[in-house]
Amino acid sequence: MTNSAPAPVDVSAWQSVAEKARAWPFAEARALLKRLERAPKTDGPVVFETGYGPSGLPHIGTFGEVARTTMVRNAFRALTGDKVPTALYCVSDDMDGLRKVPDNVPSPEILTEDLGKPLTAVRDPFGTHDSFGAHNNARLQAFLDSFGFDYTFVSATEMYKTGRYDEVLLRVLERFEDVQAVMLPTLGEERRASYSPFLPLCPKTGRVLQVPTLERNVDKGTIVFADEDGDKHEVPVTGGHVKLQWKPDWAMRWVALGVDYEMSGKDLIDSVKASGKICRALGGTPPAGFNYELFLDENGEKISKSKGNGISIEDWLKFGTPESLSLFMFQSPKSAKRLYFDVIPKLTDDYLNHLDAYGRLDEAKQIDSPAWHIHASQPPAQGSPISFNLLINLVSAANVEDEDTLWGYIARYAPGTTRDSHPILEALVERALVYYKTFVAPHKQRRAPTPEEAKALADLKSRLEAYDGDPTDAEALQTLVFDVGKAAEYENLRAWFQALYEILLGASQGPRFGSFIALYGLSGVVALIDSSLVPQPAS
Repeated sequence: MTNSAPAPVDVSAWQSVAEKARAWPFAEARALLKRLERAPKTDGPVVFETGYGPSGLPHIGTFGEVARTTMVRNAFRALTGDKVPTALYCVSDDMDGLRKVPDNVPSPEILTEDLGKPLTAVRDPFGTHDSFGAHNNARLQAFLDSFGFDYTFVSATEMYKTGRYDEVLLRVLERFEDVQAVMLPTLGEERRASYSPFLPLCPKTGRVLQVPTLERNVDKGTIVFADEDGDKHEVPVTGGHVKLQWKPDWAMRWVALGVDYEMSGKDLIDSVKASGKICRALGGTPPAGFNYELFLDENGEKISKSKGNGISIEDWLKFGTPESLSLFMFQSPKSAKRLYFDVIPKLTDDYLNHLDAYGRLDEAKQIDSPAWHIHASQPPAQGSPISFNLLINLVSAANVEDEDTLWGYIARYAPGTTRDSHPILEALVERALVYYKTFVAPHKQRRAPTPEEAKALADLKSRLEAYDGDPTDAEALQTLVFDVGKAAEYENLRAWFQALYEILLGASQGPRFGSFIALYGLSGVVALIDSSLVPQPAS
């Protein structure tokens, strides 16, 4: 076990208002407190756990589990005034046998030769670590560290080999039939005939074998099995000579590590129930937790590793900030949500809105704000004076191709705003350019105005040219645009603004138009109107 993070943030000052907090992490924290009342901890910290399969690299689901669990942990610490010690264990199932060779690795022949061996015994095709498992574990820890998570890394291989799991493994051996009574009804007829909770490591090949247990010797702490060649072996169930099938392993881990809270995906509901029964058979109490809904792709279908129809965390961070991804994870975890690129701009601006509103809330409402949970009770004092959508539309209208040009517009709109003074805005500027080039530019198409729209645009142009107020007063400019729409007798002013977006920006929706004018400049918008009023050649 290795601790790889800074000390947790102090949330003890929030106890007075935490009792009435309504955000879902507090509901989860209260459920955990009730569990602890039924099964009090006699020693050690209250343990929160997440699991990771290191046969591949960390993905967006890994982030989601750690981020959401961290939110519950922080809520628990606020409820208890931080007087109850806690720990977050990120457990790597690195003793699992390698089942298939990933598509995205160098020297795949190395992995082909090592199929079936524990991941920590598989050679590293990247040549950077002692094993493929160690390589991916290092990537996991670097990944979690980059987000500032407070956690303790746990290697299953280390736990098995150093004897940390020995006591509970012997209990599994002793209560073998109780474990089988839980597992066998969940299996098909053929699988039932050969199933054993113990997966021995073959003494000859080092591979993890899925074979029947032929004999159990409880007094000796051993099992007997036959390897692929039919040769019988007797090995202890301790010291890393065997590992457990994953559902018994999950239950064993809960008991051995004293896990009090763990969430999992909705697809694992039956597995959680089975592991909970095994946990009780081993003398433990299953952890509190809940099953979150799975993510959907752009077509509303469930995201699947085998289909490859999701987006990676690296892709998200090209176009959106870590905070926008944290907000995605915070919002309605028990509801299915589309996880695709087009949700990033709205989530980014929603985050900015929560951050902007946070300072105006009293403590009782702050603790329910997503900003409180995203930033572990300490959100930054300032966000961004400009929304992400507004930046994307500015890039689109001005055909901006570099950050310096974009900062020139920003400096005129908000004097004194710099990269150093507004780091969140700096991150948005960088991502707005990438998002525009990737998703907006290929589909951008400005339409010609109707005669009625052209008349309204001409009126808007003349009013902007005559405007003598503050050119950066977004509210005054928004009122001016409203007045033009009213004068044009639009029954629904939303249709007027949609026309502006489609004709001037080549999009079906956009930012508050007054803010866009203030940022882009009066003369820039007048030029856009002029270009839209030029008759288009007949096709």
